[in-house]
Amino acid sequence: MINITLPDGSVRQYQAGVTALDIAKSISEGLARNVLAAKVDDQILELYRPINSDASVQLLTWNDEEGKRTFWHTSAHLLATALQQLYPGIKFGIGPAIENGFYYDIDFGTTQISSDDFPAIEKKMQELVQAKTPIVRRDVTKAEALKEFTDRGEIYKVELIEGLEDGTISFYESGSFTDLCRGPHLVDFSPIKAVKLINIAGAYWRGDEHRPQLTRLYAISFPKKKELDEYMAMMEEAKKRDHRKIGKELGLFMFSETVGKGLPIWLPKGTELRLRLQEFLTKIQRRYGYQQVMTPHIGAKVLYETSGHWQHYGEDSFRPITTPEEGEVYLLKPMNCPHHCMIYKNEPRSYKDLPLRYAEFGTVYRYEQSGELHGLTRVRSFTQDDAHIFCRPDQVKEEFIKVMEIIQIIFKALSFEQWEAQISLRDPSNTTKYVGTDENWAKAESAIKEACAEKGINAKVELGEAAFYGPKLDFMVKDAIGRRWQLGTIQVDYNLPERFDLEYIGSDGQKHRPVMIHRAPFGSMERFCAVLIEHTGGKFPLWLTPDQFIILPVSEKYVEQAQALKCNLEQMDLRGAIDTRDEKIGRKIRDAEMAKYPFMIILGEKEIGEGTISVRRQGAGDLGSMTPQDFAKLVESEINQVM
Repeated sequence: MINITLPDGSVRQYQAGVTALDIAKSISEGLARNVLAAKVDDQILELYRPINSDASVQLLTWNDEEGKRTFWHTSAHLLATALQQLYPGIKFGIGPAIENGFYYDIDFGTTQISSDDFPAIEKKMQELVQAKTPIVRRDVTKAEALKEFTDRGEIYKVELIEGLEDGTISFYESGSFTDLCRGPHLVDFSPIKAVKLINIAGAYWRGDEHRPQLTRLYAISFPKKKELDEYMAMMEEAKKRDHRKIGKELGLFMFSETVGKGLPIWLPKGTELRLRLQEFLTKIQRRYGYQQVMTPHIGAKVLYETSGHWQHYGEDSFRPITTPEEGEVYLLKPMNCPHHCMIYKNEPRSYKDLPLRYAEFGTVYRYEQSGELHGLTRVRSFTQDDAHIFCRPDQVKEEFIKVMEIIQIIFKALSFEQWEAQISLRDPSNTTKYVGTDENWAKAESAIKEACAEKGINAKVELGEAAFYGPKLDFMVKDAIGRRWQLGTIQVDYNLPERFDLEYIGSDGQKHRPVMIHRAPFGSMERFCAVLIEHTGGKFPLWLTPDQFIILPVSEKYVEQAQALKCNLEQMDLRGAIDTRDEKIGRKIRDAEMAKYPFMIILGEKEIGEGTISVRRQGAGDLGSMTPQDFAKLVESEINQVM
């Protein structure tokens, strides 16, 4: 008999060799119908895999992230199985689960495929679901794997196998389709009740633009058709909120092929929006004792070799810049932290000086393949709301908590009401890709867990998601239509201070190593603005919006009075514009509504004679007449309710 510990702490005894499906059935038939996979200790396994020793077991359903990933990973195999039957001779790349659904990269050879083919592919997938096609795991040797896929001409799979160790290779078979995969998967395809192909795109093999370009099919699936219908409705709403579309309509930003791909240009209104975000965060940072710094847009290559970024991220950087001077090599700045380390190192430090908090809205440059660029969310030039805190080990938790407070202030002000936190730790089974000692990693991970516990944040723990230099706490928010975005990150780092030989003199007169905390509440200004645009649909909070009002003169003869009114309101710290076009007032109101001005001020003979203004609220209609002073108080009152 073996002991199985369930998530609630209860322990049940079963015969050795029991499966997760057996355990689910012993609890309830309803659970057995809904369980998708099982987390046995720290490993996700299929329901039919035997458990032969004492273990902690979590039964995973659609409500668990690991359950969703298993469901979508299996759906990728469903897609591949259907494609193989419809297009014999195609070659397969990879087919992982992603945040929303899954994709598969396919080499279709000379066959041309488009979205017109989606219905036929979806029909074939449904046939496989209805047939309850089983998915069977098979462990193979490296030699067997190479022979099997070489015989089939699966050149991409062969390349993947060549990079694997013997004894770690497994195949999964579904009907006539066999895939190289570590799993896990569902028992069969039958739980996949609804599936939809979403998009088709090109993707270079292994992300290398010098390798063949494959066809990437994106799709999503659900255990209920109702959930697919809800998702598709959300996607339609997302199209309306696309930040690229709204950004163009509101004149916020632009791109130019002449300037270069992935290099956003901020127009006047977008610049106003962005600067107000920066001013907002700067005020908060000042309250928390931050000092503003500025660093160059380039740095010597040796700087990033010292930090370790070149070794880990060199391929994501732009090509080195050489000068006429022999041996002088620079890089466009890919990150700000090495520069801030040098600021700390600029003069001797005492324990009394700490913590030191350096903040910078620092623009960085990273090479993204052109096919990966997407609006403001994936660019080659972006500005981080970066800061680095240098502190003593006994100050880490307190400083970490203060950063958490800043992030929560931002979320509240911008109406991100639904959020969750994730603690990202290193993978204990593969520590070679991380730098630093086990002792320092243990200290850093403990500090994050204790800070979350103290603030009452029930953070999810993810192994293997840490940065190479330290663990981190990431904040995920849900936007107005239910999508999850990663915004805000805090990282504890014992390693860069070591690599840069940073020191302070302690109270004992001896040299000590400071701890470094990286933090970026917005992440990057570009991506944050994109998320904010889509979250608000372009209707920004009143304190943030570039123009809080627009004055609509009923005819051209009142434009001069409108300009005087605008100056008067600006002296009351309001921001706005005037519609000087020779258009009917109804047309001006409609256009102002579409342009999402929060307030419309109608100005005509009656208002001028009475010394009042007629005010309309965007989306709410007429608010009546009032004095300019009362209007200013109305705006101030709305802002104070949020801030």
